[in-house]
Amino acid sequence: MSPAGMIRVSTPEPKLFGLFNILLLTILLTGAPANLHAGQTGSPTPPHGNPGDYVNQLEKLRSAYQLFPYNERLKRDLAEAYANYGRVLFSRRQYEQADEYYLKATELYPDEAAFAVSRGICNYYLKKYDIARYELERTRATSPDSEELLYYLGLVLYETDNRQQAIELWEQALKLAPDRKELIEVLKKARKETAVESNMDRGNSSRFNLTYDPGVNTTFALAVLDVLESAANQVGAELGHFPEARVPVAIYKRNDYKDVTNSPDWSGGVYDGTIRLPFGALNEITPPLRAILFHEYAHVVIYDMTRGNCPVWLNEGIAEMFGREQFTYPVPEHLQAAVKRSVIDIHRLEGSFSGLSSHEASLAYQQSYSLVNYLVKSYGWHRVNAILTELGKGMNISAAVASALQDYSLGYDGLIKEWQETLKQGETNR
Repeated sequence: MSPAGMIRVSTPEPKLFGLFNILLLTILLTGAPANLHAGQTGSPTPPHGNPGDYVNQLEKLRSAYQLFPYNERLKRDLAEAYANYGRVLFSRRQYEQADEYYLKATELYPDEAAFAVSRGICNYYLKKYDIARYELERTRATSPDSEELLYYLGLVLYETDNRQQAIELWEQALKLAPDRKELIEVLKKARKETAVESNMDRGNSSRFNLTYDPGVNTTFALAVLDVLESAANQVGAELGHFPEARVPVAIYKRNDYKDVTNSPDWSGGVYDGTIRLPFGALNEITPPLRAILFHEYAHVVIYDMTRGNCPVWLNEGIAEMFGREQFTYPVPEHLQAAVKRSVIDIHRLEGSFSGLSSHEASLAYQQSYSLVNYLVKSYGWHRVNAILTELGKGMNISAAVASALQDYSLGYDGLIKEWQETLKQGETNR
């Protein structure tokens, strides 16, 4: 499917030719749309240009359309400019703002499939699943062979506990795009989960939907929900954020957990949109287990605040902060010494820890915790909140730290250097 809202450079009325040549050419050059899906699978590179310039240009284009409301070419150019700027914002993970411009485009052309699909996908990332489902489903009749639509509608159904319908849509999409990696992976994952979870019991609380293996003690499963509710209150209050969407939680036997998550042996829990826990053999809430639950719930809040745009060391360091308030394992002396030497470059810890050995993972978590602990004690939780908020707007970690710590004229590398100097002075944060 062609990217939604591609700008067309048309020939406007002669008396307006100079104005629109400048406006549309500028939008085309500074806001050229990227592949819609590609903007989600990595860290997007924001297009160059001042957002205020885009808005001013669009306002001039809108004003001109109001002068000539029956000029179909002006209407089309304005709608596509709205959609194009929506994609610029979307690529920066500024989903709320992107949705505003997709909505403007759909108001001009309610039956335009490309605009509706773009808005549906955007609302999927906003976790506004009702809007996303409406926009995507109403477009299916005119775009039955769009694997992009089927893929995202499947994701919406999957997130709203309609897994079998999601699988059916993904199977249709895979016939249209048999080599599409995302489809192959999501189908494999959903089929694994369905095989494992088809006979699981269910429970819920005010914020969580729980599934758990039949062998799990029901009293224990409900106690897990109670701890997660406490975590939601404490983590939410500290980070100033309470996710709106209900959070799915699954408790597995260890073997099922490994099959579903493909996690390394040292993993005690994972959050991938669902909090997944290998607690199937347990019967009581212990302090170490409370720590894991607080740790995993912190990931829920961090992901919601940053739209997934968070370096792993910061994500894990914050989660460790909350987990260690519940229980702190003694840190071996050799690990303390390794952290003081900062043997793993923090920049290397911006990516996944999943490929690390057990020893390397322990060191990575300890370093991440140490740096976040230094950040909190030196500058406060409100600065951490500011960093996460800026990451949620699409900033990279360097820009987010510089923005949050601008009062101190301190940047990302400067923060790391301060922390390392503190370690060298023997003031290790434990």
